[in-house]
Amino acid sequence: METLIILIFIAGYVAIVLEHKLSVNKSASALLTGVLTWALIALSSTNMEKTNEELLHHVSDIASILFFLMGAMTIVEVVATYGGFEIITDKIHTRKTSTLLWIIAIIAFFMSAVLDNLTTTIVIIALLRKLIADSKTRLLFAGIVVIAANAGGAWTPIGDVTTTMLWIGGQITTGNIMKQLFLPSIVSLLVPLAISAMTLKGELPPVATDKNSHDSASAHFGKVIIFWAGMLGLLSVPVFKTLTHLPPFMGMMLSLGVIWVIGEMLIKNKDEHTQKRFNILRALEKVDLPSVLFFLGILLAVSALENIGALHHAAAWLDTHVSNQTIVVTIIGILSSIVDNVPLVAASMGMYSLEQYPADHQFWELLAFCAGTGGSILIIGSAAGVAAMGLEKIEFFWYMKKISLYALIGYFAGIGVFLLQKMIFA
Repeated sequence: METLIILIFIAGYVAIVLEHKLSVNKSASALLTGVLTWALIALSSTNMEKTNEELLHHVSDIASILFFLMGAMTIVEVVATYGGFEIITDKIHTRKTSTLLWIIAIIAFFMSAVLDNLTTTIVIIALLRKLIADSKTRLLFAGIVVIAANAGGAWTPIGDVTTTMLWIGGQITTGNIMKQLFLPSIVSLLVPLAISAMTLKGELPPVATDKNSHDSASAHFGKVIIFWAGMLGLLSVPVFKTLTHLPPFMGMMLSLGVIWVIGEMLIKNKDEHTQKRFNILRALEKVDLPSVLFFLGILLAVSALENIGALHHAAAWLDTHVSNQTIVVTIIGILSSIVDNVPLVAASMGMYSLEQYPADHQFWELLAFCAGTGGSILIIGSAAGVAAMGLEKIEFFWYMKKISLYALIGYFAGIGVFLLQKMIFA
């Protein structure tokens, strides 16, 4: 039965990859894969009560991610509705394609370190839509943003979920991980960024603006308030988590509730036309539900592999057959581009104790880097990539052809810098 589950996962993965050739939406393929894998687990189960408990445990983790995603997407849509992103885009005056790529990537890198890679990707893609009209050029920018967001998220405890897991588990400490991974992380971005920027020539045409998209007086007033409410709300999520120890989605829901109230107060005395245009319900209608369902299906399928022990067995096989721990962690990072990095890191945390590798050991530091940045190698390998895939309709093979090699080069460059750093400062 385990073999059949793995085969269904592979078939579903292939269907997602071949979405356009099969003319089947990737969200449908992901949902079928997720449900069928768990159906097989249920059919082979001798203890359905335990199986249901395990499924609900995974669903609670998945729901946390989905609520977080929906909250972030809604806040971004509210800010976009009020024209809030013009506050940033109006300050970016360059139309030179390569220069703009550098600016956007660096912003994404540092924003991801403060927020997280998923939220950053959603926000930056919203910015790109205001800056770049050409869809093909915007796709290339979105691909680099995925690399930048994952690289930026790897070097802080709140930037990537796997780094957060290691931080909460006591494997790493805040000051040390930031000191040890900043240079490898920035190099893992700068190398692919420099290579890709060299391929870009010329300037971007100005983006046409819709002057009727919002009222002049109320929009300017509301734009500033909503923009800062949205940005401060997103920034407050990791702070809320640290203070309350509640899951991040709770902080995101709090931020959404606050911006909802602010929005209602801004439009309550406006005319009916303005109220309809800026009502937050319009932003909720624009949330990309297929992307949310895609996340649900993928995470269900991966949790099924985790449930049958396939990921743990893979990690154990690596530990048995590959003696060099640096190579093991490097392979785990590459595998995280195929399946979710969370269960891979969870399996590694279960295999290696703090007695074997104490806090801030080189093993945990490199694991945080590889799990965080390795997902950039394939579009489906990280939450940031999946979000970009849904928002910009990025094809799997397009990303593999245009971005994957850049990400892979940056990945190995970052590992090289990490090891060199250890040799010099040992």
